Amino acid sequence: MIQNRDDVRNVAIIAHVDHGKTTLVDELLKQSGVFRENQAVAERVMDSNDIERERGITILSKNTAVTYKNTKINIIDTPGHADFGGEVERVLKMVNGVILVVDAFEGAMPQTKFVLRKALELQLPVIVCINKIDRPEARPREVIDEVLELFIDLDANEEQLDCPFVFASAKTGIASIDIDKKGTDMVPLFETILNYIPAPSGDPDAGTQVLISTIDYNEYVGRIGVGKVDNGTVRINQEVVIVNHHEPDKQKKVKISKLYEFDGLNKIEVKEAGIGSIVAISGISDIHIGDTLCSLEAPVPIVFQKISEPTIAMHFIVNDSPLAGKEGKYVTSRHLRDRLFRELNTDVSLRVEETNTTEAFKVSGRGELHLSVLIENMRREGYEFAVSKAEVLYRTDENGKKLEPMELTYIDVPEEFSGTVIEKLSQRKGELITMGVASGGYTRLEFSIPSRGLIGYRGEFMTDTKGNGIMNSFFNGYGPYKGDIQYRKQGSLIAYESGEAITYGLYNAQERGILFIGPGEKVYSGMVIGQNGRGEDIELNVCKKKQLTNTRSSSADEALRLTPPKILSLEQALEFIDTDELLEVTPLSLRIRKKILDPTLRKRASMK
Repeated sequence: MIQNRDDVRNVAIIAHVDHGKTTLVDELLKQSGVFRENQAVAERVMDSNDIERERGITILSKNTAVTYKNTKINIIDTPGHADFGGEVERVLKMVNGVILVVDAFEGAMPQTKFVLRKALELQLPVIVCINKIDRPEARPREVIDEVLELFIDLDANEEQLDCPFVFASAKTGIASIDIDKKGTDMVPLFETILNYIPAPSGDPDAGTQVLISTIDYNEYVGRIGVGKVDNGTVRINQEVVIVNHHEPDKQKKVKISKLYEFDGLNKIEVKEAGIGSIVAISGISDIHIGDTLCSLEAPVPIVFQKISEPTIAMHFIVNDSPLAGKEGKYVTSRHLRDRLFRELNTDVSLRVEETNTTEAFKVSGRGELHLSVLIENMRREGYEFAVSKAEVLYRTDENGKKLEPMELTYIDVPEEFSGTVIEKLSQRKGELITMGVASGGYTRLEFSIPSRGLIGYRGEFMTDTKGNGIMNSFFNGYGPYKGDIQYRKQGSLIAYESGEAITYGLYNAQERGILFIGPGEKVYSGMVIGQNGRGEDIELNVCKKKQLTNTRSSSADEALRLTPPKILSLEQALEFIDTDELLEVTPLSLRIRKKILDPTLRKRASMK
């Protein structure tokens, strides 16, 4: 018999990047008494990974739980970036409702639309939390209208349109149901969750059914499956069978060795868990997302949508440059292989394939950000390797026509820059769909553009809009191939010989373009040391010393003025490299190089 479990609520927090979801979770944790009175709490306590903290983005969905009025509220903080959309889609299967966080100034943004569409398709009730109401330029009343328009655009039903609005400032920890009254704490939001989000339901007497929605990984216990108990109960030492909706043949008997529930930021071991509980299960080595754990008598898998396929790929290659092995701790192909396959334990949107050589692996992901986060993580762990330019993954339709991934891109720019942006994106095969007015005197442009048209564009976009543009894009299916795109109009400046860069050599080189290196840096033949102002590649000798004669003293060198070099970040370097170049990544350095280092062989290859 189906029953409701009234002492539990399961809710996910969804929002556009930077609208304050993680900060909101912090406050809910603090005000529910999870931390001791005098405990020092880090800001954005849910973003546990270094890169998440530095960039201020959430990459992996996180589980936490708070107790309010004897009701356990399981909260899942989800990522806002389209590259991690795979995380959001899966997490929504665990919850019975969502809190949609919207910035009181920025209003409904493209990513808001993407995550909200998923929630509405699953018929989940939505609480709208308008955050940052204390911003000086906040416009909550207009934002309410924008959100309701968005609901109508996404074909929300009557019940969903009748959703409650809560006005909050996560930073100061207050919420209110009345737009004109300032709140004093988060109680109005807690109350709204209890009253509006339905309690989970299921049949406690039926056979066990737990759908695994996310995977955690821990060096000590291996893979940990996280999911919701849909029916029955799950106990320690219980024998269950793993089945999967997309793999009808899969049936494997396993034993549950450890069972946890979430409490605050910790996992707590429990003996058993009933319907509606979100649990973590360890001790099953090959548990995957989408698997259902069932009792032996009734193995029925729960339907689960397939994880979105990757759209972009790079080759990760063993570093073979003249400076290889000097800065990294893990440099061999075995190290590289083990590390990439280990990443598959937790990242479901990633694919790693072996190539026809043991030195290179093809790694496919959801976007440039997705892959650059992996590269940065590996680099910090002491790995040294090289990566190729990102390329998109093509498909063919039934008629043998070539298809490529397409993206919907939303751009907000000050009016004077809109012409430049439209021109640049048209060259990259983008089609302008609509042009309208956004808030704050900005123009909003909506483009349909091939994914490869956006590779390497972000940096250029920031320069063109003087840092004032906002660009968001997400995957919009496959479309017919749009033709060739020229990525980079400028050529590279290439070091002619190996050695150390010297002021005199660099002084002569800087007239040709923008340098990426300064004096004293090690260079090798075939390494890219800058960007040429013109379209072709030029080889330069930056290790050249000035010849001394008896009439000139060597101190005349000191008068040479060098322009400071342009130091590229990982993203900029990945955007800059061309198809015949590689990016050498070590814990200490990022170097761009030609795939073929020898100038003669390089010339021959280009003539072919």
